[in-house]
Amino acid sequence: MSVAEAVRRPRPRVVSTRLLRSELRLIFTRRRNIAGMGVLAAVPVLIAVAIRLSSPGRDGGGPDFFSSVTENGLFVAMAALTLELPLFLPLAVAAISGDSVAGEANLGTLRYLLVVPVARARLLGVKYAAIAVFALAAAMVVTTVGVVLGLVLFGGGDMTLLSGSQVGFLSGVARVLAATCYIAACLSALGAVGLFVSSLTEQPIGATVAILVFSTASFILDSIPQVSWLHPFLLTHHWLAFGDLFRAPVAWDGLTSGLYVAAAYAAVFWLAAWARFLTKDVTS
Repeated sequence: MSVAEAVRRPRPRVVSTRLLRSELRLIFTRRRNIAGMGVLAAVPVLIAVAIRLSSPGRDGGGPDFFSSVTENGLFVAMAALTLELPLFLPLAVAAISGDSVAGEANLGTLRYLLVVPVARARLLGVKYAAIAVFALAAAMVVTTVGVVLGLVLFGGGDMTLLSGSQVGFLSGVARVLAATCYIAACLSALGAVGLFVSSLTEQPIGATVAILVFSTASFILDSIPQVSWLHPFLLTHHWLAFGDLFRAPVAWDGLTSGLYVAAAYAAVFWLAAWARFLTKDVTS
């Protein structure tokens, strides 16, 4: 092969992760996001310490995860996720997704990102990928702190499932990790809603509030029996289905329905964000 032919031969395209790494670095190095992770991590600490200092007897009045904490420390993580799922975890995802596009526009850096140049669809894809990574990281922080502190204070061993049967410790850990990933997938769908809302405004605080109102309204509607026909279509309806992983056999209906709903919300709202952002006149 001649030198001229070597020069003319096209090089294979390599998918660059530089933009995604830059986005993740920005998310995980901001002080407010680090403080938010600290708040998420504080909840399992409070739960474990409070149960440790309280009477060891079971009164049967609390949720199953809470009443099972003293039998196996792994349940501290599940109790913390149950407690944080209605507000704290959605708030964390809302803050990140609401700031994704609106924050760039508010700071005047959005047009410079597009001058790089980078396709708008790719930019939105990177933004959403970073939101999904953050959702997984947020859920994993709660789980990790809960598992570590739970094992220290209450020990491990075989796990007694909500259905009454027992599984080994490693199987219990696998179920905890599966539940964490399921919750992260559900939160990622909320992140897609946030990405769309963020593309509509240049005020990240307003976008964050709107996303949190959306998730809270979904929880409220899900608790009203008069609109039960609407419940299967609500984003948050299947969020607590991760508890089905702690039954034998696992009840897959709620879990698969939750993943289907999450995937539908993620696809619809990401496409809506793309359609809005594609025609948006970026001036800031």
